[in-house]
Amino acid sequence: FGDLVSAIGGDHVNVASIASPKFNPHFIEPKPSDVLKVKRADLFVHAGLDLELWRWPLLDAAGNRSVMPGGPKELDLSQGIALLEVPSRPLSRLEGDIHLYGNPHYWLSPENVRRMAQVICDKLCAIDPDHQDEYYRNLEEFLRRLDQKMVEWRSKLEPYKNRELVGYHNAWVYLMEFAGLKMQHFLEPKPGIPPTPRHVQFIEQYIKQQRIPALIQETYFPRQTADVIARRTGAKVLLLCQNVREQPECADYTAMMDYNVNQLVEALR
Repeated sequence: FGDLVSAIGGDHVNVASIASPKFNPHFIEPKPSDVLKVKRADLFVHAGLDLELWRWPLLDAAGNRSVMPGGPKELDLSQGIALLEVPSRPLSRLEGDIHLYGNPHYWLSPENVRRMAQVICDKLCAIDPDHQDEYYRNLEEFLRRLDQKMVEWRSKLEPYKNRELVGYHNAWVYLMEFAGLKMQHFLEPKPGIPPTPRHVQFIEQYIKQQRIPALIQETYFPRQTADVIARRTGAKVLLLCQNVREQPECADYTAMMDYNVNQLVEALR
């Protein structure tokens, strides 16, 4: 999110991020310095939904009413996004860490990022109208480059349409939809529940039967289980990125997507 705000805001914004790209965004522990940043912020940009459960205590501690929900300097980037996996029935904690409003990892679809960039631009123009011409120019340039890259990414992935992969955590649904790939099973037997021996056995059998070429997981999850399954099945472990700067190759959003797409193509090839 910080990368997108920097791309649209250019020289007129000073962007700080609460969540490090190298850690699971579900479980960030804000520091006192983060409270101070939010207290002084002219704009607070967040994922909305229930991804950042640490967000509410942080806002309460900061006491900056203008960036609280519904405030003029708060921006929920989930607004207007067509969310996937929205529950259609009442949920129970027995089902694991199920998200109440739908899968919150929506920024892994470049189509969604187009809308997010527009929403960021509109908000910056509203709170800083003196520089709106520059914000619109930055948006136009960002979208031009993103659209070019989307054509390239889809072309690279086209030969592998409908191939299936296995994930560690259910965080890749938007990337799979964009890529035209399938992911039905995960190393976690339920969201947020570590792999169990029985479930690992099922995944190994499934990979062999369906000839699944790769296991995908985030860099911040332990990979011992995936490595064991890979040795037993011949599948490859792919460490893809959720966040800009999670890996050295992922310096900005398009670089991150380049990295993820190239990793997928290499494994599927």
